[in-house]
Amino acid sequence: METKKSAKTVAPRVPMPCQPPHVRAHNFDEVALGYTGEMAMQEASRCLQCKKPRCVTGCPVEVPIRDFIAQVAQGNLAEAYKIISSTNSLPAVCGRVCPQENQCEGKCILLAKGQPIAIGRLERFVADSHNSSKINAPRAEMPACDISPQARKVACIGSGPSSLTCAGVCAAAGLKVDVYEALHEAGGVLIYGIPAFRLPKNVVGVEINGLRHLGVEFRLNHVGGRTVDVRELLENYDAVFIGVGAGLPVFLNVPGENLVGVFSANEYLTRVNLGRAYDFPEQDTPAFPGKNVTVFGAGNVAMDAARTALRMGAESVHIVYRRTRDEMPARKEEIEHAEEEGVKFAMLAAPVRFNGNDEMRLESVTLQKMQLGEPDASGRRRPVPVEGEVYELPTDLAIVALGTRANPILLDATPDLTKNKWGYIEADPDTGETSIPNVFAGGDIVTGAATVILAMGAGRKAGQEIVRRLKP
Repeated sequence: METKKSAKTVAPRVPMPCQPPHVRAHNFDEVALGYTGEMAMQEASRCLQCKKPRCVTGCPVEVPIRDFIAQVAQGNLAEAYKIISSTNSLPAVCGRVCPQENQCEGKCILLAKGQPIAIGRLERFVADSHNSSKINAPRAEMPACDISPQARKVACIGSGPSSLTCAGVCAAAGLKVDVYEALHEAGGVLIYGIPAFRLPKNVVGVEINGLRHLGVEFRLNHVGGRTVDVRELLENYDAVFIGVGAGLPVFLNVPGENLVGVFSANEYLTRVNLGRAYDFPEQDTPAFPGKNVTVFGAGNVAMDAARTALRMGAESVHIVYRRTRDEMPARKEEIEHAEEEGVKFAMLAAPVRFNGNDEMRLESVTLQKMQLGEPDASGRRRPVPVEGEVYELPTDLAIVALGTRANPILLDATPDLTKNKWGYIEADPDTGETSIPNVFAGGDIVTGAATVILAMGAGRKAGQEIVRRLKP
């Protein structure tokens, strides 16, 4: 039946309005402007309403996608929001940063025609409409409720997407939830890692305030493994969820990496985003200035760093990657936006050393030309040096965006937590429970660096198990 439906003529996807590249490259306002109501209904009307929607199988939190889209097509936004939020605690966030092309949209039957339904854009539209017009439709999983003084208690360490989702599921069920965050602002990677031009801070704030409305309390400036100890929490809480992410940066390990002007992407983006350096001088927290900026890596974090540096006043920004554009792991949309804004790509190149002046300040980077050889263990062709082919790239600010590892602070303070060979916490894939009874974990601290929505899926699964155990 679905095959016959897909044979019907379907209108092309409704494009997303965006700021012009020459304008947005100089501000931190959101690049994508969002659908209008008319555009959203037009896009929603393209949905074939499959009897067995494949899109749901690609969603880590199992949003009833077909059903919410049907409501959007009819203009019933309150009902659409209720459907989305029955499984998704952060719809305004997910609509912006989830890699829908590899998940829900990647399963859409219309992908065969190259025109899958713009599910993420519709999710964003519904969530933004709810937040801006104060529809106040109750969340199916997260209705506003009063927490009983006798309620069982849950502690969440970290306030990134996995912890926020776990907290929301537990609070909606009437459990008392406290979230412990190491930094001075809640939101985790959503605040310190993702720039405002992709995810505005007020969007994250609205979602967090929704959790506060459910009775969730946020305890800031509490560092897991230092001021917050898992075993001590178990003395006062019935369950603990660990969602601290994987925030230890990976470096290049080449000569000169200790020069002034070489940063990890974590530090650079945190200074700009959490420290609000993008709003200098209104915020007195300037970032390290760079005239000629080079970013190493090709994932979404690398794109964020490069585009941020451009907005911070860089005259030139290069992304250096040792493979080709076809192998870049970043979202296609982010790569295209970066290129439109003026970011240059140095493909098939790898750093040999950083070069500095007498004051130990970075002046350039020496790059080795590469070529693709035989496939490695991952199946990708392995980059190998081209003998004798090196060149120098002027650089006074280098940003290393090669990924992250598990931060050992909490793990070292909790030696009875079983870890895998990569140093991440081992957790039951079905419940999220760790080797310590009633201690759960999810997100990057379990899987390694992954996506927001996968972390949310882990937080939701753990939250549901906690509720099952603690709810009378």
